[in-house]
Amino acid sequence: MNSPKTQLPAFLIADLYKSNLVLVTGVPTPITEKAVAEKPAAKTVKPTKQAEAKEWFLGSNQKNITLVVNETGARYLKDDSLQFLSSILSACKLNLGDVAIVNYHQDPVDYLLVKEKLAPRFLLLFDVTAKQVQLPFTIPFYQVQDYDKCQILL
Repeated sequence: MNSPKTQLPAFLIADLYKSNLVLVTGVPTPITEKAVAEKPAAKTVKPTKQAEAKEWFLGSNQKNITLVVNETGARYLKDDSLQFLSSILSACKLNLGDVAIVNYHQDPVDYLLVKEKLAPRFLLLFDVTAKQVQLPFTIPFYQVQDYDKCQILL
């Protein structure tokens, strides 16, 4: 039985392979041995602070919605979880570019760091407690809690 093929959105692919994709402008020229020999040595480029800062979350955070998950065995989310999350976001007329996904298992973050770097208006915690992200209170499951200009849901 063949499983259906999942096609990732272009912004997600570009985000995953940002240091490996090459954008070419103009007319492409054929590569010859002479052109390769004449090509100057590639410069070593260090990632910018902005690029380094983005590695700990997935997505573009365009709508300031932060999802903190606790997923073992994956950098951000496993494929089936990512597919499920994408379908939930689609039902809400959102996509992965609108959110920031942080895997607490890979990068244990606290609320202050998330608030400083991502400025969430909405914070959704999946399998992560308020205590783990160092919130000064507890929140019952499925109850929205307003705190510091942010709505938090476990």
